Amino acid sequence: MERIELGASGLKVSRICLGTMTFGEQNTEAQAHAQLDYALERGINFIDTAEMYPVQPRAGTYGATEKIIGTWLKRRPRDTVILATNVAGPSRGMGWIRDGKLDATNIRAAIETSLRRLGTDYIDLHQIHWPGRNAPMFGQNVFDPAKERPSAPVEELLGAFDQLARAGKVRAFGVSNETAWGVCEFAKVAERDGLPRIASIQNACHPMNRSVEQGLDEVCFRENVSLLAYSPLAFGQLTAKYVDDPRARGRPNLFPKTWSPRYVRPATYEGARRYRDLARTSGLSPVTLALACCYSRWFVASTILGATSVEQLRENIDAYSTRLRDDVVSAIDRIHAELSNPPQ
Repeated sequence: MERIELGASGLKVSRICLGTMTFGEQNTEAQAHAQLDYALERGINFIDTAEMYPVQPRAGTYGATEKIIGTWLKRRPRDTVILATNVAGPSRGMGWIRDGKLDATNIRAAIETSLRRLGTDYIDLHQIHWPGRNAPMFGQNVFDPAKERPSAPVEELLGAFDQLARAGKVRAFGVSNETAWGVCEFAKVAERDGLPRIASIQNACHPMNRSVEQGLDEVCFRENVSLLAYSPLAFGQLTAKYVDDPRARGRPNLFPKTWSPRYVRPATYEGARRYRDLARTSGLSPVTLALACCYSRWFVASTILGATSVEQLRENIDAYSTRLRDDVVSAIDRIHAELSNPPQ
């Protein structure tokens, strides 16, 4: 599989990344190991996880995903994979993760616990899972100054990353669920103070959420920050399984109100129906349509795939070889113009 460098980090990652948020909740350790093995067989060398995983986040399973990956890593040469994890941002009802803050102290603590759970001496890519400051994210569509709150300055966060890099515990750094302003601020402070530049940003990107194209794509291009596209199937909505069967088992039905409620908005279901119909009239599966769209975007460095079975993972990876016809791309654009970003 083709590989690409993340920013100027020197990390060469596969154009598909294996997401792991189901490991320890919807997937057992054995099932997770089977997915990891299959991903490597298909040429994927990039694995993404987070200290707060699995989802639905809860105190009883906190850290289980990293532990499962750690037991798998014991039987693999460490240098065969690029391993990414995330430090949690300020508490979103997850008081069991330290003191619920995002600052230098918590970044250092997160690295130490992640290293122990993963059973490794270093993390290839360490990411801030969501901003500490007030910023629109997770379904909040507009910036609200009334929600301002204290937060650690970017100088402090990059300073902590610098210390970890010098200690050999982290090779590169990134952000997640960030805005164009945030990426610019990280780039400006790094340049000004001689601190590490972020190599990547991990944001949602799929046919029903093209908010990346509202300025963030240009920022990433000009600042050499690689986009890692997560949720390319919109939490399964773009598979059409939930519009075909409203009671289908999966995250939107298992955790409808407590985890990413934006994916159960009426407009999200309407979008899923329209993309399903387009896929089927174009001779494609809904999964292939959505993933081929994401894979083809010039600004996407790597697409993060999550699955609950090897069979799902196989279909997701197979879609990488599909190139959408021009008329299908035009039809996707028309739907987007009429129904823009319902789960943003």
